[in-house]
Amino acid sequence: MIKNYIENANFEDTGFSYTLSLISGKHKMVILYCLMEFEPVRFNEMRRYLKNVTDRTLSLNLKELEADGLIKRKEYRQIPPKVEYSLSDRGRSLMVVLDQLCTWGEQNRSNV
Repeated sequence: MIKNYIENANFEDTGFSYTLSLISGKHKMVILYCLMEFEPVRFNEMRRYLKNVTDRTLSLNLKELEADGLIKRKEYRQIPPKVEYSLSDRGRSLMVVLDQLCTWGEQNRSNV
């Protein structure tokens, strides 16, 4: 009985899979965490926070998070150009989950 259920199940149809598709990758959750703690954040500030990330990789991740509606990009018309990133309402709603991951990590970090 369980075997049939597993054979017919499709992980890609789950909410868990969808959430992972939005935040998967090496830097996306760190970007979201940074915005949760320090928003608004400029590109160079974000790059310094992530330390070992290339401009291209950071730019791609920010564009993907913006396209997925998790962050907002605000461009100021000035010279030199100024761009700030912040969480959207949708991204802010995801922070409840990310905050729980942080809490779990703090509680279990020394238990290993």
